[in-house]
Amino acid sequence: MVYSLPEALIFHRSGSPMEKRTLMAFVLSFLVLVGWSYLFSPEREYTPRPESQPQKAHEPAAEQAAPPQIQQSAEQPGLQPMGEPTSRAERKLVEVDTPLYNVVISTEGPTFTSFKLKNYRRTGDPNSPLIEIVSLSPEQALPLQIGYVPEGSRNTPPAICEVDQESLVINETGSPKELVFRSRSTGGMESVYTFRFFPDRYSIKLDIEIRNLTGNPINGSFTSRLRYLPPEADKGYYAFRGLAVLVDGKLKELKIKKVHEEENIEGTINWLAYENEYFLSAIVPETQANSLFTGTKLLSGILEGVHTPEPVSIQPAGAVSSEYSVFFGPRDMGVLKAEGNNLAKAVNFGWTDIIAKPLLYILRFFDNFFHNYGLSIIFLTILVKILFWPLTHKSYKSMGEMKKLQPRLMKLKEKYKNDRQAMNKEMMTLYRTYKINPMSGCLPMIIQLPVFFALFRVLGSAIELRHAPFFLWIDDLSAPDRLFSFPFSVPLMSPPYGVPVLTLLMGASMFLQQKMTPTPGDPAQAKMMMMLPLIFTFFFINFPSGLVLYWLVNNLISIGQQYHIMKRSR
Repeated sequence: MVYSLPEALIFHRSGSPMEKRTLMAFVLSFLVLVGWSYLFSPEREYTPRPESQPQKAHEPAAEQAAPPQIQQSAEQPGLQPMGEPTSRAERKLVEVDTPLYNVVISTEGPTFTSFKLKNYRRTGDPNSPLIEIVSLSPEQALPLQIGYVPEGSRNTPPAICEVDQESLVINETGSPKELVFRSRSTGGMESVYTFRFFPDRYSIKLDIEIRNLTGNPINGSFTSRLRYLPPEADKGYYAFRGLAVLVDGKLKELKIKKVHEEENIEGTINWLAYENEYFLSAIVPETQANSLFTGTKLLSGILEGVHTPEPVSIQPAGAVSSEYSVFFGPRDMGVLKAEGNNLAKAVNFGWTDIIAKPLLYILRFFDNFFHNYGLSIIFLTILVKILFWPLTHKSYKSMGEMKKLQPRLMKLKEKYKNDRQAMNKEMMTLYRTYKINPMSGCLPMIIQLPVFFALFRVLGSAIELRHAPFFLWIDDLSAPDRLFSFPFSVPLMSPPYGVPVLTLLMGASMFLQQKMTPTPGDPAQAKMMMMLPLIFTFFFINFPSGLVLYWLVNNLISIGQQYHIMKRSR
């Protein structure tokens, strides 16, 4: 008889200890299999949408940051308000090339039209296109705006700026270089944007100076706006994707789904950003004071984050200035820590964070020696097994003793087959006599679950493991393992379609480990337990190969440990 989950819980109170242990293992597996989607709801990394065909062969497509836009208005000039995108004026393009990225800046605004990361590609193929951080073309909307917004400014196109250079190249050994954009509106406001680029940093410094050329005060505020068009992707199990803000030193991720849904956050805004599994676009105001952050989803599906600090008045013939850091790059713990500004807090693994981050540090440490994250995962598995060795050793020893009692347990079941209460009493007496805990067999699985969940999050959203190869056919530890390529789809398997060799080996190791475990007396329960390796094999087919590698190595070590204990106890 096979028990449903409610029946299993009822039976757990009345069944034999051996049956309790069996059902506990099955219930744990059930919770892992069924509850997984609930625990991990964010989206998978996506294949970028076809890029638009903007000017001069520069194609936008991901996150973004770009400087402010000063409007030409008969009343008061200012940054283009975030209404519906306006038509674009003629503009020049300025290309800046550094060892880390290539950025194209339009003189209209100015604003960024392309931001490509040189060390990251869309796929593991070294010839695949570079990752593009800008997700919006200028025809759709301005991905990022930073500038001074006068009160009552109208929805007018941004000004066309003059720029002091037509292009900029920074070598690895070069010093930081600057680009200066200037514009003057018909309303009497002059804007100067100074971008400072570094050879070894993803951050770009932006200094903005606004001059009042009129005879009247101008009231307004420096406002930062970040826009991003999320990709249309299927739900998966990976990291958060959306607007985020660090307020009063605490990370807040905005899960905005509905059009015109709005969320307001007030406090000291340390930075605002758009983040996905692997990359981050962030604006960091140098002056951090009490201000307002508003996140919303526009009718076009674009996510928009707006940072509005306290108003600033510009007196006649006076000027005001503001400084920012704009970061476009990887969500790499080491890179973000080096950048400062608490950007490292953007690396967040949810409720597994307390375990996941130490695991990531350990993997990075091992990779410094092996230069192979597959080997790093193997040594991490060994380290985890060493840490839990005393607990698992005691558990496997108890299981070995229980296996020796199987003949006596079978006799008790036969003798008291019509009196369950008497059978349970005699079995408990037998366990106490030999000092055996029948529930100890579940311990190895229980203590592995937190590490399992945490490592899943690390493999799904740590950029260090993105496209990280191992050996042979495993060329991406963050993706499922596939040997060969099928020209047809396979049920229960996500693309690419192929032979999941590592997953099959993992299933075989679970089957072997199951054969070494004491067999439940109930034939139905014995069949249930024998099904678990098959269930886990299907479950792991679409998991990152790095996670499958961890589970396989863990099983192999456990088999060796269990065999050693059983051999000594004979």
